[in-house]
Parts: sequence; structure tokens; C-alpha cells
Amino acid sequence: MARILGIETSCDETSAAVLEGSGDSVTQRSLVILSQDVHRVFGGVVPEIASRAHLTSIVPVVSRALDDANTSLDNVDAIAVTYAPGLIGALLVGVCYAKSLAFARGIPVIPVHHMEGHIFATSLEYPEARPPFTALLVSGGHTMLLDVESWGRYRLLGATRDDAAGEAFDKVAKLLGLPYPGGRPIEMLAREGDPSRYRFSRPMVRTNDSPGDPDYYAFSFSGLKTAVLNAVKAMPAAAADGDDHKIRADIARGFQDALIGSLVEKTFRAADAFARTCIVLGGGVACNGALVAAMKQRVAEIDANVYAPPPRLATDNAAMIARAGLYHYYQGERGTLDLNAFPSRPLPGLIAA
Repeated sequence: MARILGIETSCDETSAAVLEGSGDSVTQRSLVILSQDVHRVFGGVVPEIASRAHLTSIVPVVSRALDDANTSLDNVDAIAVTYAPGLIGALLVGVCYAKSLAFARGIPVIPVHHMEGHIFATSLEYPEARPPFTALLVSGGHTMLLDVESWGRYRLLGATRDDAAGEAFDKVAKLLGLPYPGGRPIEMLAREGDPSRYRFSRPMVRTNDSPGDPDYYAFSFSGLKTAVLNAVKAMPAAAADGDDHKIRADIARGFQDALIGSLVEKTFRAADAFARTCIVLGGGVACNGALVAAMKQRVAEIDANVYAPPPRLATDNAAMIARAGLYHYYQGERGTLDLNAFPSRPLPGLIAA
């Protein structure tokens, strides 16, 4: 049974975790996540600030994760670290630290793709969320629809053509005067909204779509964002009664319903086409309650189960990196001292769709 230390620094969370196990029998011993709330002031992540914060945080965060797991580096078999994709400066902090630590201790370092970590994340909470399944990964930087044949074998069915779902939430939140990050504030405001007032079209979902169409599984949210912008610009005339908050809530509800409608329909198509009865959500948007509820309702007709990670496993975290690292450790994969960080990299293990 191997024990893995995971390190995640791809964006604005400095995280470390300790996992142990083999195969699909895994125990999470610790998880520490230090979020950089300073970015709220700027309405988005400032790369230079994020990198400097990782430099000051990574040593105490790793030490705390080891202490919480009641272990030490002497009892760690390997170090898994995110090497791509993400902010290059932030990634370099984690990669350089992991390589140095691994070299000093004479243990292997295992590079992990951040999005593959999200594929593994939900299984830490729900052991039954294992392949084969349909995976929808929705975060601030990515929107990906995958058929997961087995761990390490992924069919990329569709991705966003422009903005990621999480980015759309953030930008629409700014239009509505809500704080960053925008996912949770929009979800809360949308609960007060009238679903019939703003019926924005579901992006890239048409009644005459067929499986051979290039857009059948693809996503796009730029047009929806523009529709929301136009609705916001029209607010002064519409708000003659002074009910500004109510109109914003209605817009938030219309936006969220349209975006979720697109995510749900594309995921249903994939699960139905590949006869999957397990659907796994990952990424920060995966903890949106309206998304999970709509997904469960839509896939009920094909008797599929939906698994969504809890908030700590939906955000960027080192437990998911350690979990993916554990898989690669048993596959005999090892990083070398020339391991580098990359702002973008294709998901490993891709097979023909």
C-alpha cells in the first residue's frame, strides 16, 4: 500500500494532501487548502500575486498536511504534483518544490495533469464513481465532456469553443454587480428569480442536432454572455418601478438556467450514446446545486446515477492530485529531474472518440 503526498499550485490555492492505498481502495489522510482571498479585490486572479503567495505558503501547507496525516516525509513513497495546465508562475512553485523534496528524500516525483485530477476527485467521496462513466468537468478555466472508459483512457467528446462555464459565471456576476468568484453569488441570487422572465437560449443546443454534427457535444458561452449584457443594459428602462434587485435576480435565473441547460443536455447525449449509467461531475461549478438537480432529473430516463464532489474536492485541491498520482504510481510512471511546468497541455490518455 503506497502513501502519496500531493501538491497543487495551479492557480490561487496552495494545497497539500496525503493519501494511501492501492487500486480503488484509497484513504484520504489529510487535505489542506489555503485560498488567496486577496484576488477578490481585483475581481480575478493576478498571476504575479498568486505566484508570490505560493512561495510563502507552500512549506507550511505541506508541513500541516503531513502533521494532519500523522506522518512524515520518511513514510511517503512518492510526491504527486500538478505540472499543467495553469498559471505558469504558480505551477513552477509547486513543481520545483516537489522535485527538490523528492530528490532530497530519494523518492519519485509523479507529474499530474490538473484536469485528470478532477476526473479522480469525486471517487474520493464516492468510491462507486469509478469507470466506466461520463465525466463533465466544469471550472473557471475549462469545460470538458469526456467518456471515461477506464482510469487513464479518456475520449474527449466536447469542450468549450470560447469561455469556460466558470468564467461565464464570473463575468456575468460582474455585470450584475456581484462579487468574485461569481458562481455562488449567482446561484444564490437566481433562487429569487422568475424563470419565465428572461428565457435565454441554451447555447449550442438545437432541436435538429444529430450525433454526426461537429457541435453535437461542444459548448459555447460567449453568445449567452452577450445576451445577458444586453439585458443588463436595458435595465434602467425596465426598472422604472425601482425593483432593481428583482430584475437582477430574474436575469441571474435566466442565465443560470440557459447555461445549465446546455451542460445537462450535452452530458445526457454522451451518456446515452455510450450507454453509461454513471455520470461524474468535477471542477468548481460541479457544486452548483441547480446543476446537480437538473442533471439528475434529465438522466433519470436512462437510469443513470449522478455523482458530484463536495466543495473541498470540487475546488483546486491536492487530494485529487494525490489520487491521480497514486494511479500513475502503480502504473510505474515516474517524473524526472527535468520535469517542467506548462500553462497548457492536452489531457494524457486520450483515445479516439
